[in-house]
This record gives sequence, C-alpha cells and structure tokens, in this order.
Amino acid sequence: MKEFVEYIVKQLVDQPEKVSLIEVEGESIVVLELKVASGELGKVIGKSGRIAQAIRTLLAAKSGKLKKKVVLEILDN
Repeated sequence: MKEFVEYIVKQLVDQPEKVSLIEVEGESIVVLELKVASGELGKVIGKSGRIAQAIRTLLAAKSGKLKKKVVLEILDN
C-alpha cells in the first residue's frame, strides 16, 4: 500500500524528495500518514478534494484483498 500511494503522490508534486509516508498498521485498520512540502499540499488535495478522494478510492479498491480498512491522512510539513 505504502509504495502504491508514494508512487502516485510523487507523480503529482514538484518536489518528490520531500514526500514522506508513514504506515501505521493495526488489527483491522491501516493508517497512512502522508506529508508533503507546504506549497505542494494543494496539488495532492486538488480542487474540492477531488484528487485526495480519488487516491482514497483507489486505496479502498486495493485494500479489499487485505480485508483491512485503509485510511489516508494528508498532513502539512
């Protein structure tokens, strides 16, 4: 999961080296904490949150095999 989200986000931003993704795994949930450079936050969230929602939709589809809920948190550096 982590590599999947990292790949997508690095394609969206201008400073891919500042993308940080931490994966916290529990029994029934996986939390992905995404941090990007402060000027790049809008590129990841998108207009009205459309890009962020699209990434979350892809995660939900991909997480069906894991039988765990995946939550993406987008944080500012």
